[in-house]
Amino acid sequence: MADHYALPGLRDAGTLPPDKRPFADTTTTRLSAIAYDRHGIVEAPDCTLDDIGQLKRPDTILWVHVEGKGDKRRLQALGEAFGLHGLAMEDVLEVHQRPKAEEYEDHLFIVARIAQPGVPGQTQQVAVFIGEGYILTFQEYPQEWLEPVRRRLRQQSARVRGQPADYLAYLLLDRIVNGYFPVLEAQGDELEALECRALNHPGHEVFEEVHGAKRRLLANRRILWPLRDMLARLVQGDMRFVSPDTHIYLRDCYDHAVQLMDIIETYREIAAEVSELYLASVSTRLNETMKVLTIIATLFMPLGFITGLYGMNFDTGVSAWNMPELGWRFGYPFALTLMAVTVALLLLYFKRKGWIGRRAAFLQPATSTPPDSTAS
Repeated sequence: MADHYALPGLRDAGTLPPDKRPFADTTTTRLSAIAYDRHGIVEAPDCTLDDIGQLKRPDTILWVHVEGKGDKRRLQALGEAFGLHGLAMEDVLEVHQRPKAEEYEDHLFIVARIAQPGVPGQTQQVAVFIGEGYILTFQEYPQEWLEPVRRRLRQQSARVRGQPADYLAYLLLDRIVNGYFPVLEAQGDELEALECRALNHPGHEVFEEVHGAKRRLLANRRILWPLRDMLARLVQGDMRFVSPDTHIYLRDCYDHAVQLMDIIETYREIAAEVSELYLASVSTRLNETMKVLTIIATLFMPLGFITGLYGMNFDTGVSAWNMPELGWRFGYPFALTLMAVTVALLLLYFKRKGWIGRRAAFLQPATSTPPDSTAS
């Protein structure tokens, strides 16, 4: 087998010319194929079922990738060509499946969900069929997550070139699982920023954003939980199309899924703490406001008493004991001084009691470090 196959209908060193027609996300169905073995590889980036039939050989691994699910007849013909089970093909078209692995008589069917970079909480379904000498992948719409796997296949010394089809499936699942690490890292940064805002500027919009972050974490948890269980089944189960040599790699993939679940649980706890911190911050700020108002009212109480006392209309001409200060030359400055001294003494008393000049400890600026979200 040469570096590239020389098959009828293939041009430019074994590569089909690309289709120039416009491609919509899910309204059309686009097929691409790669056939490889230890010695060579041929790529058909935009091919037909006939081209796929020419690429399918007993001594090679054939990878067919499908983008878009609008052409139901084409999908049905592809399923019939590879003998795919009808129930599995229904799950391919129903794009709201939970991650799972189902074994049929002549192929293994896997459903996973890949994260959408830059679109928090959004995923798309990826379906994988593993059979004798072939692997089929289906996704809803184009997303550049497979190119690193293709580059790996093009390397002459790559391990995947000498492995069965289940090793290629492992590479795809590893890409899917590792794709959640940057998503969770971004959510960790978001929670850290929300924590600072909840401390310093606890507006109502902060509470809404924290609630949105908790919902996105819950959505990721609903995806990663069955994904972890599916990987555990692939590792522990005695499945015909998963070789023992591939188990060790799938265990590494499973470990990454467990790590993702740990990160999600940690972030959910942080989100709950940020919600409680927001409520406590709002309550404390309200208490601070009420304390200031109470102190102001307390300061004015003796001032009101003094001004009320000297506002009494006793006739000083009737008795010398009827408020003699009113006829004193320094009576008014004395009253003002008395009120100032009273306020100063009250403020000093409040200060020594710690009622003023102290800020709640948890309202002080603080930084938090999110847990490590880097795959090992």
